[in-house]
Amino acid sequence: MPEFISVTFPNASTEINPIPNASIDPEYLVRYARNLDDYGYNYTLVPYDSSSYDPFTIGATILSVTKNIKVIVALRPNTLYPTVAAKALSTLDQLSSGRVVVHFIAGGSDAEQAKEGDFLNKDERYARLEDYIKILRRAWKSDESFDWNSKYYQFKQFSNRVRPTNGTIPVSVGGSSDEAYRIGGSLADIFGLWGEPLKETKDQIDHIYAEAAKAGRPDSDRPRIWVTFRPIIAETEDLAWAKAHKTLDALTTNRAKGQGKVPADAPPPQNAGSQRLLDIAARGEVQDRALWYPTVTATNARGASTALVGSPNTIVESLLDYIDLGADLISIRGYDNLNDAIDYGRFVLPKVRQSLQQRENGARN
Repeated sequence: MPEFISVTFPNASTEINPIPNASIDPEYLVRYARNLDDYGYNYTLVPYDSSSYDPFTIGATILSVTKNIKVIVALRPNTLYPTVAAKALSTLDQLSSGRVVVHFIAGGSDAEQAKEGDFLNKDERYARLEDYIKILRRAWKSDESFDWNSKYYQFKQFSNRVRPTNGTIPVSVGGSSDEAYRIGGSLADIFGLWGEPLKETKDQIDHIYAEAAKAGRPDSDRPRIWVTFRPIIAETEDLAWAKAHKTLDALTTNRAKGQGKVPADAPPPQNAGSQRLLDIAARGEVQDRALWYPTVTATNARGASTALVGSPNTIVESLLDYIDLGADLISIRGYDNLNDAIDYGRFVLPKVRQSLQQRENGARN
């Protein structure tokens, strides 16, 4: 059965209704997290940005006020030495009885990396990530002291007595470059993809699986596939499309006013994932059942930006297409963060699970 991921927001500011200079709203954060827990989401991603809040602290807050949901902590290797990260993640994992996942961001923008003193090029950032994951795995596996001596990390006789609850912590890697596929395919438990058409998504999955096979991983140990969408839903198809165009107008207006995530004069993105999304957007507005790309161009493909538009049934059928393709984890977040999360929890998650259960029951009969 696939699992569902949301994204955590620390306040009520959104891309379509931004609140200038919004800070953490503890009551909103707790309400948001508890709604995700109550509506059956399996995970929530705590994102990372050089100018934003610490994901470990936000994650600890979420875990302290929820019962079931797991927290995916986004982590850039340049921001925390791997021996420190091994202990920090294990500490959070013990406090939450095993509800922690780590999602690694190698770094898709030279300018963004430079803001925190990281001047490695893209290939070097991926090579460093490979070392980082291997160090964490070793630190979590045994408390015996070990040395490390590579281009990126050097230490002697490190031992870790802070062990993960279940022996290890799931590691997630994302990206759309050959190096991302290689490192994620060979080392990750989860591989994250942005929403692309079914054909392109299948090609990416095949590439990831091929890298896993090269690394000697059996099919049973291949990375689980995580695909991300921004659904825009309403009671009927017509209402959903009207809502979609209203959302697009707000995104475009806010960006022109300098209130969006991306300045109006932002240069083309460096990372392969965003470049792929913009290339697909140039082919047409709608792909497959309901995959809508104007939100990609309106945001310069900043992060997850591919929408799915339609009634709940259309969204459910679209998600089932990706599950049939091999997606084990589905990330869905909207543009009206809290209300959309509740709508998905009421009208999308149960129907996807019910459809899959009916299939399973039918196969047994």
